[in-house]
Amino acid sequence: MKKRRDIPGKIAIGLTGMSVVIIIAIIVVMFTVIIIGGKDKFTWEFLSTFPQDGMTKGGIFPAIYGTALLVIIMAIAAVPFGTITAIYLTEYASEKSVIAKIIRFAVRTLAVVPSIIFGLFGLGFFIKFVGTGIDTAFLGGNLHWGQPNILWASLTMSLLTLPVVIVSVEEAILTVPREYREASLALGATKWQTIKKVVIPGSLQGILTGTILAVGRGAGEVAPILFTGAAYYLATLPGSLSDQFMSLGYHIYIMSTQSSNVDQTMPIQFATTLVLLLLTFVLNLIAVVIRVRIRRKQYK
Repeated sequence: MKKRRDIPGKIAIGLTGMSVVIIIAIIVVMFTVIIIGGKDKFTWEFLSTFPQDGMTKGGIFPAIYGTALLVIIMAIAAVPFGTITAIYLTEYASEKSVIAKIIRFAVRTLAVVPSIIFGLFGLGFFIKFVGTGIDTAFLGGNLHWGQPNILWASLTMSLLTLPVVIVSVEEAILTVPREYREASLALGATKWQTIKKVVIPGSLQGILTGTILAVGRGAGEVAPILFTGAAYYLATLPGSLSDQFMSLGYHIYIMSTQSSNVDQTMPIQFATTLVLLLLTFVLNLIAVVIRVRIRRKQYK
């Protein structure tokens, strides 16, 4: 009887193990194909120079720089706002609060909205409304902010990643034991002092996790920046927030859809994809290292 009862458990373990093996195999095959396809083009010159001759020669340094800058500005915009929203939902809003219910509904809705919709929203709101309004009010109608640039693209991308940050931070805050809050309040601390000294330090790892997830998604998205700031080719790096920029994801998209010589551009596509994966990995690794150091300080 025991052997018969163990059969469903063994089947479940076997299926779980098979799923893990399949997932790992898919990842290995994907990375192998990308590395083999782009290894000949993946050189220091490719990483450090500007593109030339219709993007078929030279390198992709402007795209690397633009992608890194986009992700940094996006994180600066999304993480603080997402953290504040999560703190309000968990620490201040009651379960029956209408405002909290509206916010949660909005977060769930944003999470399922197609990314191209965010791009159209960024074009209509940030560029046509905010940017044009600034130009009209302060610059005498001269076109400066009312055009695609890296600031509007970053803010659009921050809206895309905001639900990820809010959910991650909210889950992290809920893991802080309620007894810690009660002890802090019993010692005479105010609500805000308790949040500042107890809740935020206790959920800092979750905040960094939300940042990692946001960076991972934002670095590879193309649709939100199509209309809000990405350029196919630029001879200079963006020198201000009002400049356009090159992006690795957009570069791959253009090379794969607009090139007339697929055999010539295919190695460039693979090499650029490899750079994008490595850049995302490095940004995530930095966040993980920071999280580990914070964890060590907390448990010293």
